[in-house]
Amino acid sequence: MGTAERADRFYAEQVLDRLNPRMREFVARQEMFFLATADGHGECDNTFRAGPPGFVHVLDDTTLAYPEYRGNGVHASLGNIEENPHVGVLMVDFLRDRIGLHVNGSAGIVADEDMRRAHSGLTVDPVPGRRALVWVVITVEEAYIHCAKHIPHLQRVPARGSGRSWGTDDVKRKGGDFFGAAADAPERGPFLPPPRASAATWRAEAERVLARAARRDSGTDAEAAGARPQDAPDAGAPDFSGWFRRTGSA
Repeated sequence: MGTAERADRFYAEQVLDRLNPRMREFVARQEMFFLATADGHGECDNTFRAGPPGFVHVLDDTTLAYPEYRGNGVHASLGNIEENPHVGVLMVDFLRDRIGLHVNGSAGIVADEDMRRAHSGLTVDPVPGRRALVWVVITVEEAYIHCAKHIPHLQRVPARGSGRSWGTDDVKRKGGDFFGAAADAPERGPFLPPPRASAATWRAEAERVLARAARRDSGTDAEAAGARPQDAPDAGAPDFSGWFRRTGSA
């Protein structure tokens, strides 16, 4: 596009490998952001996350963490992160500074109890719908500005009714069938979800993982010694293709 020189200047002047003090202050007061992920095949998903100011925690200048609240149960972002840790975060301040911040990096999923053991200062949110199911911890690789020239300047309006219904299962409060997809469902025919791994398959995989961890701790793991691992699935057992992925086995 003939912009290489301009792009090089942008990288030299604006792209950091960590969050500077002004970026950390910006992150700490945000109430929402957009999250881009992709699965192991590179198929993308973009979603929206929101919470009270400070729900995105700046653990240090190269680490962010945010809680995953109760949602629709699909866990598309978490499933993608399990397969492909690369994520892109975009925070936009539409109300005050009319500026944005990009944070690209690698993410991991941490259980709530493990997160609180490692970071004792985390508070428990009093709103049930904002209780963390798990945490996503992001290691910052790039942080840079999203310029103001195309960001609309919005104004906050008074909350109507009881405000946001965090974690609700009330269909109307969640938005109902706003786009008419559910109304057309009968015309699309019955939904037949792909078969998922059985409980026995999950249990067998968990036992294999625990046994392998025990062997590593004792220094007897075959793979660590350079030999062919002996913890292959039992003959006839359904294949296991990941903790969050659907499998083709019954």
